[in-house]
Amino acid sequence: MRVLIVGGSGFVGTALTEELHGRGHDVAVLSRSPSDADFPSGVETVSGDVTDYESIEGAFSGRDAVVNLVALSPLFKPPSGTSHEEIHLGGTENVVRAAEEHGVPKLVQMSALGADPDGTTAYIRAKGEAENVVRESSLEWVIVRPSVVFGDGGEFVSFTKVLTTPYVTGLPGGGKTRFQPIWVGDLAPMLADCVEDDSHLGHAYDLGGPEVLTLADVAKLAYRADGKSVAVLPIPMPLAGIGLTIAGAIPFVPMGADQYRSLKFDNTVSDNDVGAFGRTPEELRPLADYLGVSDEAGEAERDKAATRAA
Repeated sequence: MRVLIVGGSGFVGTALTEELHGRGHDVAVLSRSPSDADFPSGVETVSGDVTDYESIEGAFSGRDAVVNLVALSPLFKPPSGTSHEEIHLGGTENVVRAAEEHGVPKLVQMSALGADPDGTTAYIRAKGEAENVVRESSLEWVIVRPSVVFGDGGEFVSFTKVLTTPYVTGLPGGGKTRFQPIWVGDLAPMLADCVEDDSHLGHAYDLGGPEVLTLADVAKLAYRADGKSVAVLPIPMPLAGIGLTIAGAIPFVPMGADQYRSLKFDNTVSDNDVGAFGRTPEELRPLADYLGVSDEAGEAERDKAATRAA
């Protein structure tokens, strides 16, 4: 197949490019700076910006499938001059338009857990609006909604370190926001399956990793990998909200009110759809294994919490 990966020079995109190329597909990568990434020999690169239709339209000619991975991180404020609506909604509108114009039969859209046009954050709203654009198009589509993705080049662990300090740290609400991190090495083959297997057409999949971790769990694992410990002190959520809202007005501060709102709801799946790809959650790679540390202490704490909840 001739596959175009929009946003293919990013963290997930480079992993998917290698996966599809390794499966024998003719892969082209479209991004603003495709030369920044190191791709296997034979991968075509095209420079373009999804917010500028004319710059991307020609890259869709003759493709059998398009994967749209372009996204701004929900973990940090959008760079100056950009917005979630412009990139996620406007960018998806341009991708769909170009695919329809050139008769591309299939689109795989990477969305986000909880995507909802009426969501509580700009990121979630824009992702939900983008899903509607895909569903209402003339294309055959697959939508994939992963929890936070980790791996080499990812920012989830580094984001946690931005929020914290080793040894003693404060976290909004004590770091109780729950995530279900999925390793990019597990996610990329699932995305490739969506490209190859027509049985996935018309489906939206919620994908999570093998375990649910709180933000405090992730911080402890991240620092354990550095040979350090951390004790988490709770910052009351209202106080954290005031602080991040004020900080958001400062240009060089990477987080703001939207990031505070994102910490008020969990990023976990109710039903993990990895089974649609022949996997079980237990087969997926845990964050602790990726970091090269034991999570025995974290498992014990979560077991106690589960016992108390029961």
